[in-house]
Amino acid sequence: MKRQIVAFSGGKDSTALALEMVRRREPIHGLLVTPTGDELPAVWKHWDAVAEHVGAPVIRPKAPSLAEAIESQKALPNFRMRWCTRLIKIAPMIAWAKTEGRGATVCVGLRADEPARTGIISEHVPTRFPLREWGMGLEDVMRVIAKSPFSVPKRTDCARCYHQRIHEWWDLWHEHPDIFESAVQDEHRTGHTYRTPGRDTWPVGLAELRTAFADGRIPKKRANLELFSGEEEMCRVCSL
Repeated sequence: MKRQIVAFSGGKDSTALALEMVRRREPIHGLLVTPTGDELPAVWKHWDAVAEHVGAPVIRPKAPSLAEAIESQKALPNFRMRWCTRLIKIAPMIAWAKTEGRGATVCVGLRADEPARTGIISEHVPTRFPLREWGMGLEDVMRVIAKSPFSVPKRTDCARCYHQRIHEWWDLWHEHPDIFESAVQDEHRTGHTYRTPGRDTWPVGLAELRTAFADGRIPKKRANLELFSGEEEMCRVCSL
């Protein structure tokens, strides 16, 4: 039987893909994840829970962590230098597919209602888009998730992603102050910032942003997001 591996971020689309493949009795021989080491705690729990549910192992290609990549690059990823995607996700996944995964087909959760997207790895490894084959769009994905025993994590990208919005930085500071503080130290150590100057009216540096939050400033849009808003649940820069 041909090996089928699901490219699994843990977001709504890849979760629905894995669940629907099981329902349709499509074989799954592994969930291929590309962690950065900076995921929020709920993400790994979700990966493991879905893997157990579908009866497939979590496959983790050899790759640097975000912290290791920052050290090697002597810089932080930002809107000008998006090396995090290439170093931690794309290159390791392609390398795995050409070695340990040789001969396997990677199943990617691109939907029928997003035809413009092609998939980052599809030019390099055998790839299927089952959701498209089955004509499944966003509403279909949401129905699969609603019937499942899983709550998809609100975010599956890095906790300190440079592309996140101000309300997400507030959430990180409020809910995971230890991670926020380590991001502050990243900025001190490298002399760079994760934030984009001029993107908003808030302080650019995370240390100054922390002070603003502690002084009681709260972004207008925070904690009001729907659990399954498409923009928020996946990595906006490097979603597979």
